[in-house]
Amino acid sequence: MNKRIGHIVCWLTLFMVLVGTFNAIARYLGKFIHANLSSNAYLEIQWYLFSIIFLLGAASTFRKNGHVRVDVFYERLSERGKAWIDLLGTVFFLIPFSVFMIWASWGTVHDSWMIKEASPDPGGLPRYPIKTCIPIGFLLLILQGLLYGVKKWRFLFRQNARSDGVVE
Repeated sequence: MNKRIGHIVCWLTLFMVLVGTFNAIARYLGKFIHANLSSNAYLEIQWYLFSIIFLLGAASTFRKNGHVRVDVFYERLSERGKAWIDLLGTVFFLIPFSVFMIWASWGTVHDSWMIKEASPDPGGLPRYPIKTCIPIGFLLLILQGLLYGVKKWRFLFRQNARSDGVVE
């Protein structure tokens, strides 16, 4: 599922760049011809697309092991050492933080849907759909983290794993 979402996010990235380019051109062309060709909606679409890319793309990035890693010590560890760091980091940091973020955002998202929150800017867009991406993004991250944790667990606790991490 996260692989498919990652493919969609890639296309949304292109769309975001096109919207931003159009908005910049429209703004400067509008000044030149003395017409308002731009809108707050274009800016907000660009912001919303960036939010979707970040929130929904995080799990896909994690799936590809493309996330940011501080590897001062990690690089020097054996495969088993790396697997331990990955498993413990997933269990004690990634999953609890993601659960906390879902819990912390739930009330805001709920309230936003109840009042059908919209942008206060003229020509702005509704905000409640984009706020929904917050708990969805962290739920996808939890699911990917669980899969990753199981993978590392299986690697570490196979009966016939060698000390260098190679499974025979």
